Amino acid sequence: MHTRVLTGCLAAWVIAASAQAQDYFPPSGDENWQRRAPAELGLDPDAIEAVVRFAQEHETAPREGWEGVNPRELSVWVPLGWAFEPFSSPLGNLPDRGGPAGLILKDGYIIAQWGDVDRVDMTFSISKTFLSHVVGLAVDDGLIADVSDPVSSDVEDPLFHTAHNTPITWEQMLRQTSGWSGTLWDKPDWADRPARDNPARDLVAGPPTPGEHWEYNDVRVNALALAALHVWEEPLPDVLRRRIMDPIGASDRWQWQGYRNSYVEINGETMWSVSGGGHWGGGMMLTAYDQARLGLLGLHRGTWDGRQILSDDWFEASLTPTDVAPHYGYMNFFLNRPGLAGATIAVDTAPDSSFAYLGAGANMVFIDPEHDLVAVVRWIEARERGEFIRLLMQAVED
Repeated sequence: MHTRVLTGCLAAWVIAASAQAQDYFPPSGDENWQRRAPAELGLDPDAIEAVVRFAQEHETAPREGWEGVNPRELSVWVPLGWAFEPFSSPLGNLPDRGGPAGLILKDGYIIAQWGDVDRVDMTFSISKTFLSHVVGLAVDDGLIADVSDPVSSDVEDPLFHTAHNTPITWEQMLRQTSGWSGTLWDKPDWADRPARDNPARDLVAGPPTPGEHWEYNDVRVNALALAALHVWEEPLPDVLRRRIMDPIGASDRWQWQGYRNSYVEINGETMWSVSGGGHWGGGMMLTAYDQARLGLLGLHRGTWDGRQILSDDWFEASLTPTDVAPHYGYMNFFLNRPGLAGATIAVDTAPDSSFAYLGAGANMVFIDPEHDLVAVVRWIEARERGEFIRLLMQAVED
């Protein structure tokens, strides 16, 4: 009897110790972030080394016909990439980027890193992840009563009160199914990622009915950022710093930028409406360490070291597939959907529960709750993201 009790207590202690090990959260100051050898946490060190080597060897490369163009010179590279658009001129900052860099976390510990992980670089559409988090905080606080409510019920700006835009809901804007129509910061919605063979097609056809069509559109994303600014009545970077970045121990070096013309007046104060991506410059610029902290927050569904920063309900909604785009949840939550045509993340060896925050460049924060993994990958060829994930899964399974 005593032996059974002792054995049971020992087993409970082992389970508790294991759970505690899997709940490591790094303190502020990235130099204090604890590291572990892959083998200590059950991963094949040679396989992890192969993952890192793959990322290093597949940096974003010059495109065909772009001979002599340095892909790290973003002030040239980005405008060239969108030159087919009718309104392609940049409006925001496009600083040069660094080389391939990244981090792999297991159970919160750093088990691998490469490149200049301390460099502040653009993250392009990963900016959208921060935007969705800030909107989530507004919902948690009751500033937005329900995501099924029309944005126009919370925001007085005339841009949200046209005949087409008035019924558009927060949910539709978060899922990129809003069909929001208008011109914002000199960029008309129809001119963002138009058909290359007929750039004015969307202008002629008119905006889609809200909720019926998914379209990755930065004008509409920036409209969501503007709406959130009206709801918070303070700059979104201030909200992000106070409610998320400082609590998770992020550095003080990140910047969330807008455009040279994206200033608005709210309650008599001039505020900068930030961008949800780097399509025309600006957006979120930060270190790989800070991206990893964002990924770790996502891995724990909004909880950081016992503190609920963003509600679990928000993550549940964010990870729920969009009806007309099952690979996509809320803004910049890309879901792993093997076998789904057109899915951006579709790796059959990765768990269905895995997801990623993605940005051009390419930038990726891959999150695998089943294996307690987070991987930050910067400046890898976009078409190689899936292979990176497959190699990482091999390292877990070997």
